[in-house]
Amino acid sequence: MAGSPPSGLLRVILREIDWLRHDRVALFLVLGVPLLAFALLSLTFSNAVIRDLRVDVVDQDLTRTSAIYIQAVNATPGVTVTQRSTDLHAAMRAVRSGEAIAAVYIPRNLERDIVDGKRPQIVIFHNKQFFTPGNIASGALAAAVSAGTAELPIVPGRAAGYTPGPLVVEQYVLTNPALNYAQFLLRAILPTVLHVVIAIAAGYAVGSEFKRRDLGEWLAAAGGDPLTALIGKLAPYFGIFLLVMVVGAFIIHDAFAIPFRGDSAVLGVAACLFVVAYMSVGALFQLLSRNLAFGLSLTAIFCSPAFGYAGVGFPVLAMGDFARSWGSLLPLRWYMQILSDQAARGVAAVESLQPLAVLAILALVFLAAATWRLSAIRSKPLPQEEEGADGPAARGIAGVFATEYGRVLRDRGALGLLVLAPLIYGVFYPQPYLGQLIRGIPIAVVDDDSTEVSRRLIQALNADEAIRVAKRPSTLAEAQEALARREVFAIVDIPVGTEREVLAGRKARLPAYVDSVYFLLYNRSLQGILEASGAVTAEILSGDAREDGSQHSAALARSSPVEVLNQPLFNPIGGYASYIVPAAFMLILQQTLLMGAATLGGVAHEQGAVGVRRPRGAFAGVLGRSLAHFMLVLPGAILFLVVLPRIYGFSATARLGDLLALLVPFILSVSFLAQFVSTWFRHRETAVLLFIATSLPLFFLVGVAWPVEAIPPLLRMASFVFPSTSAIDALVRINQMDATVIDVFADWGRLWGLTALYAILATVAAIFTSRGEDRTPREVHREQAS
Repeated sequence: MAGSPPSGLLRVILREIDWLRHDRVALFLVLGVPLLAFALLSLTFSNAVIRDLRVDVVDQDLTRTSAIYIQAVNATPGVTVTQRSTDLHAAMRAVRSGEAIAAVYIPRNLERDIVDGKRPQIVIFHNKQFFTPGNIASGALAAAVSAGTAELPIVPGRAAGYTPGPLVVEQYVLTNPALNYAQFLLRAILPTVLHVVIAIAAGYAVGSEFKRRDLGEWLAAAGGDPLTALIGKLAPYFGIFLLVMVVGAFIIHDAFAIPFRGDSAVLGVAACLFVVAYMSVGALFQLLSRNLAFGLSLTAIFCSPAFGYAGVGFPVLAMGDFARSWGSLLPLRWYMQILSDQAARGVAAVESLQPLAVLAILALVFLAAATWRLSAIRSKPLPQEEEGADGPAARGIAGVFATEYGRVLRDRGALGLLVLAPLIYGVFYPQPYLGQLIRGIPIAVVDDDSTEVSRRLIQALNADEAIRVAKRPSTLAEAQEALARREVFAIVDIPVGTEREVLAGRKARLPAYVDSVYFLLYNRSLQGILEASGAVTAEILSGDAREDGSQHSAALARSSPVEVLNQPLFNPIGGYASYIVPAAFMLILQQTLLMGAATLGGVAHEQGAVGVRRPRGAFAGVLGRSLAHFMLVLPGAILFLVVLPRIYGFSATARLGDLLALLVPFILSVSFLAQFVSTWFRHRETAVLLFIATSLPLFFLVGVAWPVEAIPPLLRMASFVFPSTSAIDALVRINQMDATVIDVFADWGRLWGLTALYAILATVAAIFTSRGEDRTPREVHREQAS
């Protein structure tokens, strides 16, 4: 080529830039997909403070006292009373159907029992299956009931006599004092989305040499050196993805005004290693498979579950041995630790050296493995791809069904996505979460009082399931150093004079410093501290009285005239796996079907098989293919909805008919959608390239993990374009919350509406795009070669 530089690194880089400029799909993948995902996630979390979660109130007392509590609930910004059911049955139906996230039950004779010192219960029922919204509503309602209790008039004669003072926990929230969900979620999710795009883009760049480009020409441009060839090819993507990461940082620290507290140089080095590691992963899978579509499928299967293993949503200390070991092999795991330590926690740079070293080793290992593999295969002939020998055009729905079914079984990429991926994900995806609850979170206690009260408190802290006293430093500074090293995640300070304050009948304040960089650890640590201090306070107030005796009850009534009972619904133990896995399974089902079915559309275009794309009667072809997809995906759906929930111990309905009533329109609508969009795909791999990074943004638009009240209305409306938004909501409510089809009738109706819409669009698209495409495979290959 005239004017070209001599073979070497620069020539490979220029060759790759030239290809990237002319491949619109590649350009959209490296720039458009991450930026669109960032924009979508930023809009989703634009309401950092969650307000107006819908609550149902059942007031069985109908007195001035019950009205005080209802006013307190309405005055709490986190929740709003949207309906007033007459009994608990109606309130439970409202929660089950999604009309409310929680219900408050005010019992009959509340006012009379308070006057009589009987300490009645106000019960808060919250939907724990919808984890984040339910927890937020529960906390807001508990605070509202406490505020209402503080507004009650003093009962005559109640204040007489001596009462010891209570232990009052003063919360000091570290890292994220405003408990800004956007700060936590965006920092975690943006790199998670990007690591998938990085690996897929690098895999596409390398895998294209086996299909539409020339492997020999690539190596010749590098002077025959595999390392030069690999570095030169990946260098343009390295620069692009570093710029994309800068955009992500700008979104977090400028657009959302979230402070950066650490060493930017350390984080910059980590970002470079992170990009190199996942580019090498994508290249390695392509070099191992030497098949572009199949290599991309393997990369997607490897990268997609990484969020769970990275220890962000569910902490590493609560994982089993396998999940912990596998997570330690993922670059995302170590990058997220450095990111949280430097950007959020602001620890000294030296504390990040160990994860930085591990990240560097992983990047070098993956790069070395890819280089070795390229050296090993450079002189080997490429495996021959199967030609599209589908025979004569299929006739009728049955003929198309049989043809499509056979095509899936013959195509490794489609078979991997439609059949194998759900099986792999079914076993692999839940592993990090199977511990369900976080137990034994290490905390530090600084005991400056050294009295009987402080010793009882330390014993109570150690006895609580959620926490354990791992450090007993002599000063607060030593405890903070342990927290910076991740040896503990909370600090309880017992000041001098704590016992004196209690005995004097005054409130004894206990400062609790809790790290909120990981919300699950924060909530669970604080829960354990509050439970332990509450237990010790109850013991002090009741003296030597028996727990089931009248003196004990009277003492508690003097300190708090109303007992608040927080009752989780549908996921009573608050298990993380019980919450996230059922919803994620349905999204996995959609994404694998969407990519697999759309891959087949690209295959048809590559092979010029008009008989495949448009049999006699376009609708017959569209319907026949959808029925084939349905039968291929149905075993995975049964595995996700019926078999695995029982194996893993999740709640699951016995009404299989209701599940099937939702599954049919869900699977058909996804299949029709895939056929519609694939009419514009000229290559089989395009589906994976465009859809793989949409999983996490779609998950947070459903309402299970992020409240629908916090999602901008237009974005929420737009999310219904994807069947997963309605299907996940409905199937989780039916399978885990014992709802019926009637309870989720709106979701069911939307799914059938999408089924009809996408069936029409797929049929029309098949008619128009197949005109003039009657080409033989030889003509197609001649066109591609030119």
